[in-house]
Amino acid sequence: MSKEKTFAIASRRSPLALAQARQIQAMIVKAAGISPEAAPLQEYVSSGDRNLQGSLADIGGKGLFTKEIEEALLSGAARFAVHSMKDMPAESPPGLVTAAIPAREDPRDVFISYIAQTPWDLPEGAKVGTASVRRAAQLLSRRPDVETVPLRGNVGTRLDKLERGEAAATFLALAGLNRLELEGHATAIMAIDEMLPAVGQGALCVQTREDDVEAREIAASFNCAQTSVCVIMERAFLTGLDGSCRTPIGGLAIVQDGEVRFRGELLSLDGRERYVTNRRLPYTDDCAMAAARTGAEAALELREKAGPDFFKRLMG
Repeated sequence: MSKEKTFAIASRRSPLALAQARQIQAMIVKAAGISPEAAPLQEYVSSGDRNLQGSLADIGGKGLFTKEIEEALLSGAARFAVHSMKDMPAESPPGLVTAAIPAREDPRDVFISYIAQTPWDLPEGAKVGTASVRRAAQLLSRRPDVETVPLRGNVGTRLDKLERGEAAATFLALAGLNRLELEGHATAIMAIDEMLPAVGQGALCVQTREDDVEAREIAASFNCAQTSVCVIMERAFLTGLDGSCRTPIGGLAIVQDGEVRFRGELLSLDGRERYVTNRRLPYTDDCAMAAARTGAEAALELREKAGPDFFKRLMG
């Protein structure tokens, strides 16, 4: 009896990352016609998970959550890697590719608090914990009286910190709560026009080595074409704004009534400046390149609206 081929899957060790990896594991098992034992999960502690002090921008940005997992792929220790799309840097390392973007979870943010039903009901001066400059800026644009304080860690850690009173409220991604079956902790789901999600929020990235044709074909079988087009447009928008963890940027594309509908926004750190763009594109089977162009054009529009002084102030 021949030994079953192995397709190891690299993932961060956090509960949410592992929940996401198990979803992809089930897809790989079905697509490849193998047993779950032939697609083992390999857990890695990322640099971002080891360093929970300060903001992501201060300790190195998004790549801190992908480095160790990508190294496992490049070394041959794993054949697939699973990431949250919103953690992905603009470019993959040489030799690696995004092989699939499965169907997206709910991209919206949720508000969690034990003292208020919505962010707009918080008492004046309330401390709101978040590590996201986007969420902080979006909140401050409507509630400049509240105080935002750093709150990092995995979902469970942040919920524990909130319960201990380290902050009066926080925000989390609904997708993460759904995947962990913790959606009952949400006090309110934020409407898109209240808090535009991060680029890629709710979507997963399945990465493989570029030369691993077999793994790429397996992943391609569960790629979602509509989600992929939306994420391509969003990430082109982000790249066009030189988006980083220091830049408050929101962007969401959805396919509706035969169109890709995109909304993007750029804010100052204090939320006082806010620039918005809306775009539409006919959805077709081969509109990926047009989606990338549209995202880039939307970014250029906001760059022109904000002006060069905006970015100097943001970085200064």
